[in-house]
Order: sequence, then C-alpha cells, then structure tokens
Amino acid sequence: MTVPAAGLPARVRIHEVGARDGLQNEKPAVPTHVKAEFVHRLAAAGLTTIEATSFVHPKWVPQLADAEELFPLLADVAAALPVLVPNERGLDRALALGATRIAVFGSATETFASRNLNRTVAESLAMFEPVVARAKEQKAHVRGYLSMCFGDPWEGPVPVHQVVGVAKALLDLGCDELSLGDTIGVATPGHVQALLSELNEEGVGTDRIGVHFHDTYGQALSNTLAALQHGVTTVDASAGGLGGCPYAKSATGNLATEDLVWMLDGLGIETGVDLTALTATSVWMAEQLGRPSPSRTVRALSHKE
Repeated sequence: MTVPAAGLPARVRIHEVGARDGLQNEKPAVPTHVKAEFVHRLAAAGLTTIEATSFVHPKWVPQLADAEELFPLLADVAAALPVLVPNERGLDRALALGATRIAVFGSATETFASRNLNRTVAESLAMFEPVVARAKEQKAHVRGYLSMCFGDPWEGPVPVHQVVGVAKALLDLGCDELSLGDTIGVATPGHVQALLSELNEEGVGTDRIGVHFHDTYGQALSNTLAALQHGVTTVDASAGGLGGCPYAKSATGNLATEDLVWMLDGLGIETGVDLTALTATSVWMAEQLGRPSPSRTVRALSHKE
C-alpha cells in the first residue's frame, strides 16, 4: 500500500552499481555476455543509470578485465552508462570507446587511500586532477566517489569535517556530483544528517550529492531515508544486493536495489523502475552466480511466485 510521508522528494534517481561494484567482487569469472545481458535486463526494468564497468588494470580487478570487450556490447542500452577510471590511462581507454560518463574513486581517510590507491589523500587528488580536467574537456559527466565517509576499519570513526574537506576538494576539481560512501556500513541516520548538514553549510548543494550505503549493520535503508529527508535524490544501489565489503568481515554488501524500490514505492516516490522485472533480473543473475540473492525483497517476491 502506498502511503506518502511528508518532507520527501517526489522522485529518486537510482544509480545502479551491480554490474560494476557488485560483480567486481565475484571470485569466479563472470562471462562477458552474461554481464552484457545483465545490463540490458536492468535497463529494461527501468533503471536509467547503470554503472557498466571499470577501466582499471586487470591485475587489480581481474573480474573487470573485459571492459573493452563489454562496453561496445552495450551500445544499444537506453540508459546512462558511467564507468570507473582510476587514472589517465583508464580515461584514455574509456574515451576511446565513447564513454560519456566517468567516475573517479577517492578516500576520506589516509589509511584507505594508502591501501587502496597506494597514495596519500593529497596525492590521489593530484592524480585525479588531470583526469577530471580532460574528461570535462571532452564534455563528459564526472562523478566523484568518496569512500570511508563514516568509519574506517583502521582509523575508526571519521570526523565529519575531514570528510567535508575531501568532498569539497573533489568538487573543486570539477566533479559534477559526489557519492558519499559508507564503505564498511557503520553509519547511522543522525551521522548521515550531520554530514549532509555540514556539507550544505560549506556550500555543497544537496543536488550534487548521492549516497552509497552498505548494509553491514542493517542500517542502509534507514540511512537512505535520513538522506531523503535531507533532500538527497540520488541513491546508489546494487541489484540483488550484489557486492560485499572486503574491509569488514561481517559486511553484507551494497543496499539491494529491490529493497530500496520497495521502500520508495511504498512512500509514493517515483523511480521509473518495474520491481517485478527487476526482481526477475536479480533471480536470473543469482542463477548465473550459483547462489541465492541476499536481497530480502527478492527472496520475498520470488518465494511468492
């Protein structure tokens, strides 16, 4: 039953990350044609932004080593297809295939920057500067991912002002939007509101902010609702709940797109997503991976069938 609540946006854009953030964590190699079919099915279900792949060195993310082979197979997909690029070489590869939306991936903490990017936070921003500048010269849309925005497994709770400083630096480079990542899933609603409020106070408009929550402690939906109450209208999610967090042993991965759509549908918030078609897609993908989907909504709806 649809029961709207006051103070929420009329429409939310779901930034689907299952095909990239979800599949990159799979140990068995997922065939390229399966990835392509996955993206096509997601688009057919009504998702308008589907992160397709990542142009990183195969050594670091072997699951996405087929980016050059995959991306041309998506030419007929009626959706925006952002791709992740780590550096100028990755940007060159993406632009050569006609990518028009790219993303860079930064860290709010020094330890994660060192472990994930082999650089300090400042050095990583310096690496991104020419990437963003060149992408903008090519009229590409640029998203900046910022990880460890709420907690870090080595450094503990991350001060809000520290996150705001790096967030502003990414936007100053020229990023069009920013995705705030709760990489190990430790955020709670009050923390989410505090970070968004300080970003606003420092001149970062909510219209430039997306949120990316992990469900390690079962807080992803409540944190999303807190962000919506603050005016956020872009939410990252992964079909079927694909993807895990290698930095928290108990992490249950990304917020499942179906769980998000169920909540938004109930609130009367438009997404353009057909939940039945999306659920069928995640059931199909789970079959390809040989295990059930962790999404509660997928399990509930597929069990009914």
